[in-house]
Amino acid sequence: MMLKSKVEESGPYETLRRLKEIGFSAVEVSQIPMTAENVAEMARAREELGIDFAALSAAMEAPKGAGNDALTTDFDKIVADAKTLRADMLRIGMMPFPAMASHGALLEFCHAADEMAVRLADEGIGLYYHNHHLEFAKVDGRSILDIIRDEAPNMRLEIDVHWVQRGGKDPVRTLQKYAGLVDLVHLKDYRIGAMDPAAFDALAAGDFQAFMQAFTGVVQFGEVGEGNLDWREIIDQALESGAKYLLIEQDDQYGRDPFDCLVTSHDNLVALGYEKLL
Repeated sequence: MMLKSKVEESGPYETLRRLKEIGFSAVEVSQIPMTAENVAEMARAREELGIDFAALSAAMEAPKGAGNDALTTDFDKIVADAKTLRADMLRIGMMPFPAMASHGALLEFCHAADEMAVRLADEGIGLYYHNHHLEFAKVDGRSILDIIRDEAPNMRLEIDVHWVQRGGKDPVRTLQKYAGLVDLVHLKDYRIGAMDPAAFDALAAGDFQAFMQAFTGVVQFGEVGEGNLDWREIIDQALESGAKYLLIEQDDQYGRDPFDCLVTSHDNLVALGYEKLL
């Protein structure tokens, strides 16, 4: 998702070539149209650049503008694309919005996803669920993420440490809790940004609501090492919990070029001593 605009501008191959130049060799594909042309360029990048496709993405139901194929309608194509790119992990980036409406709808999603995980396993592909903060809401005393784990035992997890923090949980303890289920981890920092100066103008003008919107909107997605998360503890625990891929993602770059953001994250990880993980 982070490089969606770059793929639109230059195509997958050139985007992946630039990633390789920065120092990355593994990628996760999300919100990139899996057209025959795009898949062919990705396959070429694998062969010529040595790009490892850690995971592809899919929705459970037909997406509306989300950019990912749907397991319920495109199962055979998704499997074929994964095999072409030699990706043995497939991720669901978010549950369908209707599944958020009630406990019953959540259970329906879990059971459908679990059945899909079994089908994918027969094809040699693992299915993973990526969390946001919503999954730490509680239903009858259990977090939604725990319900997903318990009700879809054949589906594994992709833990996003920023969204864990935003959900009010400790990323390190969360990685400990789900050890053995986590092969994929999203690395993005949790940063508190400066307030927009316009907010103080609004306050002076008597618009307290606008000021409070700015006050509560300072949480940002940061480059790794540019926020408040303890990366040594997080990365060491992720590896101890069984993570095979630690993937940098940044939902918003706040006007910076995405490649520049990736350079910052890369250099900070190298400075922390994690160059061999890249």
